[in-house]
Amino acid sequence: MATDGTNWAGNVTFSAARLHRPSTVDELRAAVAGARQVRALGTGHSFNRIADTPYDLVTVARLPRVAELDRARSTVRVSAGTRYGELAPYLHRHGYALHNLGSLPHISIAGAVATGTHGSGDRNGNLATAVRGIELVTADGDLITVDPADLPGSVVSLGALGVVTALDLDVVPTFEVRQQVYEDLPRAALEEHFDEVFGAAYSVSLFTRWRGPDIEQVWLKQRADAEPLGADLFGARPADGARHPIVTMSPVHCTAQQGVPGPWHERLPHFRLEFTPSAGDELQSEYFVPRAQALAAFAALDEIADRIALVVQVSEIRSIAADELWLSPACGRDSIAFHFTWIADEAAVAPVVAAVEDRLVPLGARPHWGKVFGIEPDLVRAQYPRLADFTALAARLDPAAKFRNRYLDRYLPASPG
Repeated sequence: MATDGTNWAGNVTFSAARLHRPSTVDELRAAVAGARQVRALGTGHSFNRIADTPYDLVTVARLPRVAELDRARSTVRVSAGTRYGELAPYLHRHGYALHNLGSLPHISIAGAVATGTHGSGDRNGNLATAVRGIELVTADGDLITVDPADLPGSVVSLGALGVVTALDLDVVPTFEVRQQVYEDLPRAALEEHFDEVFGAAYSVSLFTRWRGPDIEQVWLKQRADAEPLGADLFGARPADGARHPIVTMSPVHCTAQQGVPGPWHERLPHFRLEFTPSAGDELQSEYFVPRAQALAAFAALDEIADRIALVVQVSEIRSIAADELWLSPACGRDSIAFHFTWIADEAAVAPVVAAVEDRLVPLGARPHWGKVFGIEPDLVRAQYPRLADFTALAARLDPAAKFRNRYLDRYLPASPG
């Protein structure tokens, strides 16, 4: 939470009467038990009111940092407020890695997991798919370990079940990655070789400003033990220097490119931990469509490309493997996510967001839970077959509805009993 009471982007001013910053788990338990209603706040990288409440906000950022490897289980227990950029070097030093990372290493692990945040890669599930255990504080202040049978509904939980204090994450042997940016991929080539483009590396991101027929940049993050990429990617050519996803900006904040191998955590994100990638002067939206509908989504967005181009800074398109987490935007289906980094002008952006949704919702789009969207609640709910199971789980773990807020009431109404 910023010192002025806003989220990172500054487009949300929190309405909470109190912000608790406990430094021990016992202090957290007391704060939760004494609150009428309470919401957990991460690093503030959500762009809507998912974390807001008129009552109590609590942050776990000051709880003691925990990072405990269990080599026998190939897991690590980590405190919820830890940022990915803090955990990753520890894992690498001990010979381990996470299966993937998001574009920003600055985000908290618990916040990213709770909203279904992701990286890219045809075989890579979102960040929440690494979770193997959850410790949280319930409404009455009890500290519990979530029953393994409840994990599919408890991982991407939008903060509706309690305040997470620690997570057990799967780890894999550490690995190196080389990153290469290609420029000007013809759209016709993308349409003809869609699977080959997204399968060309461990993690693939397309960047466009919707100002022309070509994809301006393709970021390929390839395991260093794979065969090196060639000088041609279906008509796209390697960039002659480092690039920023927004072509007009300096790449100084970006992770190393041009095929130089490096540790996984220094290549999989787009941005370096030691730099803030921007001042937050932006809005963001993102929509997950079934992979089978990806080319139809491109065609639908082409119809309004001129409108998008007026208010977008850049758009990123990534692939995410299917999972079985009840509220994950990739639940039950391989997905292609269309991400939009908008200018910081809500009045100008809102009608374009609506136009994007008019075209993507009929294709089965699910919005990112933590970003700007305006899809009607019934259309959002219709995309989640396990929604009733989740509301029943929430009613069981939080019968007094202490962790609810207006956002949850709108999109995930409480179980009638």
